[in-house]
Amino acid sequence: MAAFAGTQQKCMACDKTVYLVDKLTADNRIYHKACFRCHHCRGTLKLSNYSSFEGVLYCRPHYDQLFKRTGSLDKSFEGTPKNCETRKTC
Repeated sequence: MAAFAGTQQKCMACDKTVYLVDKLTADNRIYHKACFRCHHCRGTLKLSNYSSFEGVLYCRPHYDQLFKRTGSLDKSFEGTPKNCETRKTC
């Protein structure tokens, strides 16, 4: 009788063996379904609602909050404005 060899694939979050019934692949990395969580809030993620940055998983709201740049025309910019009249380099 042949013995079940299992799998050698390890979860990126917990480093434990991942079996086929509990396997989830995102960004070419393997996770347990229960380990596929937002790094910031620990909320459970789905393939349709996650983002990642440098291999770290986030829910979309926290990814946007932590990494997206915001900008609009009504916000001022920091720094000293150039005076183009006195300089001919503008």
